[in-house]
Amino acid sequence: MERFEAKRAVIIGGTSGIGLATAKMLVDGGARVLVTGRSQAGLDSTQQELGKGGIAVASDARSLADIDALASRVKAEFETFDLLFVNAGFSLFAPLENTTEATFDEMFNLNAKGPFFAVQKLAPLMNQGSAVVLTTSVANVKGMPMIAAYGGAKAALRSFARTFAAELLPRGIRVNAVSPGPIETPIIGKAFPDKAMADHLTGQMREANPMKRFGTPEEVAKAVLFLAFDATYTTGLELPVDGGWSQL
Repeated sequence: MERFEAKRAVIIGGTSGIGLATAKMLVDGGARVLVTGRSQAGLDSTQQELGKGGIAVASDARSLADIDALASRVKAEFETFDLLFVNAGFSLFAPLENTTEATFDEMFNLNAKGPFFAVQKLAPLMNQGSAVVLTTSVANVKGMPMIAAYGGAKAALRSFARTFAAELLPRGIRVNAVSPGPIETPIIGKAFPDKAMADHLTGQMREANPMKRFGTPEEVAKAVLFLAFDATYTTGLELPVDGGWSQL
């Protein structure tokens, strides 16, 4: 029997990086996985990678209307499911004096508001003994210049993990968070299209990290699946996967 046989999972933000790595591990282990994303090219590529074990759905993690539609789609596809991985997130870089209201709202809509309502709408479909995993960030505990709004939103999400854990415990649903540090994903390239700037920033981050390297999406995915299926006596936890950056 494959490790995740008969399991059903929903990954919000599953067409690249950590979300895609997690989806592939689940499908390889026998699960059926529904992933969301916004880019049609990304959805098409993900559907091809996941094959018949995956369902790639267009959905904007910031949109409450899309979240409602997603809940209906999940019910139609799975009826009930075992893992909700709320992974969609992105950082916009700006110093305090240049942070606009639009940037602030974007960071909180994507990294806090969207996840809040995703759990609200999808938790009623989850099985007894199932799990929610939220992607927070090392930025919610470290004072990192230029990402104040992002760090604040991720700190709110970390708080939600505790509150959701308490509220959903009577239904047998555990809620935990995985907190990545610097990971080899496309995010920095998107935030800094200028290659020289991106290279400079990644070099600084490597040097600041105790392990002197970036992590891989697969390393975070393993932590997500541990929280989802193995850590059955754990709820309300934030698990750092950051090379020791937040701890040392």
